[in-house]
Amino acid sequence: MTKDEALKEVAKRIAECERCKYTPNQNPVPGEGNPDAQIMFVGEAPGAKENETGRPFVGAAGKFLAEMLNSIGLEREDIFIANAIKYQPPGNRDPLPEEIALQLPFLKKQIAII
Repeated sequence: MTKDEALKEVAKRIAECERCKYTPNQNPVPGEGNPDAQIMFVGEAPGAKENETGRPFVGAAGKFLAEMLNSIGLEREDIFIANAIKYQPPGNRDPLPEEIALQLPFLKKQIAII
């Protein structure tokens, strides 16, 4: 299995994790980027824009990240981006320890693949 296939399998499992969702129709934000990246950025949890698009770091944090990457000669395509929590917590609050524990295996698998 290639890295890309392995990451797609993790994304599929995230989407199937009913216990991870806060509401039934919530979009997962599994992560994206270069499967052969030398650099991986890990955020805390998706925000509203990320929930809408299913992509990590697309709101204000994404703009800041793009500026930061550009300043060191990198693009989003050079890195892999994920969040510790794969669904936006209610009210955009910080994730609870038990929520992090539930979803941590997904992040660990992504790190192992990258």
